[in-house]
Amino acid sequence: MKKTWLFSMLSVTLILAARENALSQIQTAKVTGGEVQGVVATGVASFKGIPFAAPPIGDLRWKAPQPLKPWTGTKKADAFAPACMQDPVLANMMHAPTNFSEDCLYLNVWTGAKGKGEKLPVMVWIYGGGFAVGATSAPLYDGTKFAEKGVVLVSVAYRVGAFGFLAHPDLTRESGKGSGNYGLQDMIAGLRWVKDNIAQFGGDPSRVTIFGESAGGIAVSMLAASPAAKGLFHRVISESGGSFAPVKLANEGGQNVPGLQLAESAGKGFLEGLGANDIKSARALSAQQIQKPLDATSFGRFWPVADGYVLPGDQYEMYQARSFNDTPVLIGTNSDEGALFVRNAVTRDAFEKQIRAGFGARADTILNAYPHATDKEALRSTKDIFRETAFAWHTWVWARLQSQNGKGKAYVYYFDHRSPATPDGANHGSEISFVFGNSAGMLGPAPQPGDGKLSDLMSTYWINFAKLGDPNGAGLPSWPAFSETDQKVMFFDDASSARPVPNIEKLKALDAYYAWRRQQAKEKTRTPN
Repeated sequence: MKKTWLFSMLSVTLILAARENALSQIQTAKVTGGEVQGVVATGVASFKGIPFAAPPIGDLRWKAPQPLKPWTGTKKADAFAPACMQDPVLANMMHAPTNFSEDCLYLNVWTGAKGKGEKLPVMVWIYGGGFAVGATSAPLYDGTKFAEKGVVLVSVAYRVGAFGFLAHPDLTRESGKGSGNYGLQDMIAGLRWVKDNIAQFGGDPSRVTIFGESAGGIAVSMLAASPAAKGLFHRVISESGGSFAPVKLANEGGQNVPGLQLAESAGKGFLEGLGANDIKSARALSAQQIQKPLDATSFGRFWPVADGYVLPGDQYEMYQARSFNDTPVLIGTNSDEGALFVRNAVTRDAFEKQIRAGFGARADTILNAYPHATDKEALRSTKDIFRETAFAWHTWVWARLQSQNGKGKAYVYYFDHRSPATPDGANHGSEISFVFGNSAGMLGPAPQPGDGKLSDLMSTYWINFAKLGDPNGAGLPSWPAFSETDQKVMFFDDASSARPVPNIEKLKALDAYYAWRRQQAKEKTRTPN
């Protein structure tokens, strides 16, 4: 009887303690549009599916995000909203929901703050997916671990594919400010929401870090250069991102951002293929009709555009002119990024043909830097040149330009965690689970012994950077700032430490190539028609 009574009293005490803990969390917040109510669990309050803009449907399709309509009462924010329209390939890979909709401009907040006046650092996550897929609802992106470590974590949805990045002459005339960057404008609208509302969740609107991976990391670099995003963030983290190649005018190798005219032509052709000869008829199409031809093989078909407004032009030249949003940056790449994208065998002849087709008069310089005497070497070099042209060269140049022309310091990393499943290096996206501390839906190999220690190291660096603009802290290996005269990067591997930039000769060869392309572009603009 006595044991039963003691057990009952203990149970009551635990229930009351849990209730008191829950009540001490922020459970409701008044935000733009009305009041929202979140869910509290294990000391963290999560608010999912908060609208930050009007649904971009009907006449709002292919327009900048518009103000949302206020609601009455308290809106429950306890479930993710549908992801933006896309192919389900990545959602299936990451064990995320596969419900998609054009009505998708929602964000999510995780906070461990006990009150609204705590002024915790804020980190805003921008997902990757080649600007074609991606969702905030992937379990890998759950923000609980960040919130437990004293950060308010926000994840923002943005339109992808044709819905987010279709340019068209009619749309350019309609806006008067170019077209094709609706997804980037969604991110900017989300950041404005954070500036206006994050204090309600215990966050500090003067300490906002934007971070993303792959297309998300590329988008972060674009926001770092965009006048439209000025003043909306104070630190930048890019994982396998960056966008510093010249603007694409035709089929130049290693260049992704199309000029407005090229993007408009592609958008016009895409809509004509759907039977829509103008924007009015295109807006009358269903979302499913527009998405139908865009399967997993369409990655890269739609990309942010050098529209002259959101993206004024060549980011490299903008940084040279000191025309960018100057903040501290933490940026890096993975050692075997290309393995995810290059799956088939490559012959030495096919490799050489590909390089000569894309790199023109500078092809020999590239071929000399990338061994290809055998088919095995050609496959390795195909993976490596993808790593450099998509991610590593951009990161290296970004760090150089920031350290030369900015006040904010640059910290660079190289993620080289290997496993029996990835003996050649770390694949694209495999660092995300270490940063977030989540294994569900992870993109890399199954967790290995010791992964928890590396994860804690990386997440601590990331959080320190969000707090202070410097990743270093007590008990951590020293991470020196990058400089032109001392180009050190933090290797994350079995013996994490700062070392010289890897693959430097390949980076230098590509640097000479891009300088040539940039000069070519200038000469074309100077040549009269």
